[in-house]
Amino acid sequence: MIRIVNIGMNHETAPVELRELVAFGSQNIDDVMNAISGIKDIKESIVLSTCNRVEILFTTDNEKEVREAVIEFLSHFSGIKREKLVPTLYIYNDQEAIRHIFRVGASLDSLIVGEPQILGQIKDAYRIAVDHKSSSVILNRLMHRTFSLAKKIRTETGIAGFPVSISFAAVELGKKIFGDLQGKKVLLIGAGEMAELAATYLLNNRIDKILVTNRTFSRAMELADQFHGKAISFDEIDDQLLHVDIVITSTASPEPIISSNQVRKTMRIRKNRPLFFIDIAVPRNVEPRVNGIENVFVYDIDDLKGIVESNIGKRKGEAGKAERMVDEEVIKFSQWLKTLDVVPAIVALKDKCEKICQIELKKTLSSLGNLSPEQRKDVENLTISITKKILNDPIVFLKRKGERSSRNLYLDVARKLFNLDPENSDKS
Repeated sequence: MIRIVNIGMNHETAPVELRELVAFGSQNIDDVMNAISGIKDIKESIVLSTCNRVEILFTTDNEKEVREAVIEFLSHFSGIKREKLVPTLYIYNDQEAIRHIFRVGASLDSLIVGEPQILGQIKDAYRIAVDHKSSSVILNRLMHRTFSLAKKIRTETGIAGFPVSISFAAVELGKKIFGDLQGKKVLLIGAGEMAELAATYLLNNRIDKILVTNRTFSRAMELADQFHGKAISFDEIDDQLLHVDIVITSTASPEPIISSNQVRKTMRIRKNRPLFFIDIAVPRNVEPRVNGIENVFVYDIDDLKGIVESNIGKRKGEAGKAERMVDEEVIKFSQWLKTLDVVPAIVALKDKCEKICQIELKKTLSSLGNLSPEQRKDVENLTISITKKILNDPIVFLKRKGERSSRNLYLDVARKLFNLDPENSDKS
């Protein structure tokens, strides 16, 4: 029996220093996908890696052994010993795995409930799985139901009615630090979606100047132009640290971009004027030791939890309605999943009837003599129509029983009645 399994860790089960070790980046995602797909008895798989979670979703008919193999892979990849890794993982099977991915897609399991980025990240993960041909019938349908449910929840509830996201929380933290952002200078290191959202919120708070830097300079220019800021090269970061008040980092760099030695030199020239880093990247862009430097304050993604509690509270009232919608969709998907057990029997029944139909049709047409093309077509249509109508009732019956505990009994009876077992087919 095929099972759906999800193994992962998120912001609630593991601290950022462990999540960043397990996180899969764009530079190694192909190797990861190939490694997961290559695990014996994995039928389909999708890998999701974001700043707040790493998850491997797969189907298998050998859940116990595959689960152990996936955990072993995560341990080997991250360098985290199994005994330290396992307590940080959650493992969901079947309905709970379905419910979990629906909740993740609807942003009910996010650090900030209702944030929109996660759905795009799941779509990217699904696209990569499709490119690697690791997603098929079950996970394809599960992903599409996840996307449509997330859209329905955002449309029919107020879960996304407040402007909260990781980027929003970062800007709110800056406001708490300074009291007022008017006249402050900000450096964005990274020009992705999170940086773009941060720039939007910063402008709404009358920031004085936005500087943008990115490995791809053209992207930095594009974002800077969009928000009337200035693009700088990575080589200019040291110089600009002398003048800015807030630095928001959100790059995909596997190594820290801001070092403690770099900041110590900067602070001597700044004469210890306060400098704030808000590091919303995983792996972290700012060395943790930077936080120990006098008048330098570093906040990473885990520090944002307390900042956003009040915003999350505003959405909790709508979350109940969203959870009910998730429950309804889990039931529907689980019912569909159960019908897959009857598909082989239905296909075998159709194939057998069509084969008989073609054999008997050939005999009949050869005995009827010279028929016009129209007459031959009428005979063919009659035969096909009779076959379809005879098959309709048993097929509908099997599909209905596919959702019930008695389905195995009816499948066995159907196979014996129509002699569908391969070992007996030659005797019919």
